[in-house]
Amino acid sequence: MNAGQRRREELAAFLKDRRARAERASHGLPEVGRSRVRGLRREEVATLAGVSVTWYTWLEQARDINPSRQVLDSLSRLFRLTPVESAYLLSLGGHGEKAPDITSEFTPALRRLLDALDFPAFLLAADWKIIGWNAAYAKLYPRISSVDEADRNLLWLVFTDDQLREMLPDWEAQSRSFVGSFRAETRGWLSPAGESGIVARVSEASAEFAAIWKERDVAGFGTRERTFQHPEKGLTRYEQHNLTPAEAPDLTLLVYAPR
Repeated sequence: MNAGQRRREELAAFLKDRRARAERASHGLPEVGRSRVRGLRREEVATLAGVSVTWYTWLEQARDINPSRQVLDSLSRLFRLTPVESAYLLSLGGHGEKAPDITSEFTPALRRLLDALDFPAFLLAADWKIIGWNAAYAKLYPRISSVDEADRNLLWLVFTDDQLREMLPDWEAQSRSFVGSFRAETRGWLSPAGESGIVARVSEASAEFAAIWKERDVAGFGTRERTFQHPEKGLTRYEQHNLTPAEAPDLTLLVYAPR
């Protein structure tokens, strides 16, 4: 399956999900039956969004059509999407984030930058593979140096490494946040290989991840407080920052600045 078809299928699934979540009363529509207060019909969505029923149906059928930004913006307002969800919808429709044409390398300059930082920092590839880290991060999470390279992926470790789970006092909230952030970064999984890569692998290993992934929640991966229960230092707090190297736009530098 090519990248375009994979993107269209995810667009269709995302629209169906958000249509099912929509509150009828907020659009001035009566309940369906005796108790159905959520969920809009395709005809209702088309009318409220100002598009034809046939056109909207094609979107949910993953037809090979190109929705305009105006149509996607209208659907975004209709479904009351958050800014992150709106950006995700636009990317699925071909008007937002796209995978870079190049695969950046872990250059000596990036290695020097990591080593120069006194606080924990690591470098992520588009699929969230951890390709580099500094000594401070190795002290925070000692297993990073010994884990197999094939398993050195942030998404994989969050859901399969018991030690990392124990280090996160708020694991349930953090794990959901990670999944939402990974989905929002379409370049990391919405590729020609579809979900046959890291998503399929983690889904097979973790029923918890598989269930969360199917919910299709989207979240930002921005600056926020991160708390760890370190086996030696006890409870430690950091402020997480996500940076994109100018010379490597498909990589992400995560740094944990002390609070």
